[in-house]
Amino acid sequence: MAKLKIDNRSARRLWLHSQGLGSTPTGPLDLSATIHALGFVQLDTIQVVSRAHHHILWSRNQNYREPMLDRLLAKDRAVFEHFTHDASVLPMEFLPMWRRQFDRMRAYYDRAGWVRGLPDAAERQKIKDRIAREGALSTHAFDTKIEGDRQMWHRPPHKLALDYMWYAGELATCHRVNFTKFYDLAERVFPAHLREAELTEVEQITWLCNAALDRMSFGALGDVQRFWDAVTREEVRAWSDKADLIPVEIQSADGSWVSAVAPADIEQRLAMLTPVTSRLRILNPFDPVIRDRNRLSRLFGFEYRVEMFVPAAKRIWGYYVFPILEGDRFVGRIKVKADRKASCLTVLNLWVEPGVKWTAARAEKLEAELARMARFVGVDSVLWVDQG
Repeated sequence: MAKLKIDNRSARRLWLHSQGLGSTPTGPLDLSATIHALGFVQLDTIQVVSRAHHHILWSRNQNYREPMLDRLLAKDRAVFEHFTHDASVLPMEFLPMWRRQFDRMRAYYDRAGWVRGLPDAAERQKIKDRIAREGALSTHAFDTKIEGDRQMWHRPPHKLALDYMWYAGELATCHRVNFTKFYDLAERVFPAHLREAELTEVEQITWLCNAALDRMSFGALGDVQRFWDAVTREEVRAWSDKADLIPVEIQSADGSWVSAVAPADIEQRLAMLTPVTSRLRILNPFDPVIRDRNRLSRLFGFEYRVEMFVPAAKRIWGYYVFPILEGDRFVGRIKVKADRKASCLTVLNLWVEPGVKWTAARAEKLEAELARMARFVGVDSVLWVDQG
């Protein structure tokens, strides 16, 4: 039986619709539903314009504003923080399927060499006892010091202990103040009915793999494994042997074809597929559509890397450069920075992708998006800086 072939444009549209970028980012905002549809939203401390998690959510619905996620975490308890491929927020209802990830992270850090200096179980219990008495505490409530020479990534013992217990699910993020995390006992953050729900390890793996593929519409088994980074390759293979999957061929941007799998309803998805919005959008470097660089390059022919950790002399584009998506095509990248004191969004540079004609209409679309971004971060104007 021949594999179902999905041409490149259809594949791009499937992926963008699956990740919430297929429709115009307007209309009523259901933030919980948006995060549920994405699966998770990556957290990041860097704030060149807006922190990654806020920018990602704003890209899906431009009625979003930054305080909304904080309320969802601290007041509504509709999301929780933990580690996927990086620190992220996930829907609280996913907690029963995330229990093994707490155990995996505990085991990983038990083996990891960098946890030298981690306080022992008795000392960690003292920290938990203090939180039990005083309520949620941040790392600033403790004053242990790094012993020996200071090196990159070395942290004080109390910070190691707090993070270890957070990874292991003993502590949970209660709320944040100016992005500073406050830790509380897990039982005071996670609802009892979700904490007490028991799923077998196989049930959790099955859910994680099905949920990943559902949110991608298609992918190789490696794509499924990397989506949450909460299962192993061997576990994904075992899942695929029993799952109801459709083998497909996906056309890449260069015209070549690669093998993948898709959910059982892939033909229905294709039948209902519509063109994506023609809106031009400035995406965050940590956007889920950008995160998997191989998938990005394969589907869109767009080569992108995050250069904030690259030495300045070796950067091609710059410290923090935003991809520009128009419809189902990446048409450029832009270097922009918010100056809140001056109430200005400053455009430092713009690069147009090869083969893209920068028309007056496209320029107007970019100006409109910059104006919307300025309103999002609460500044009054957009300033283009002439760098020759």
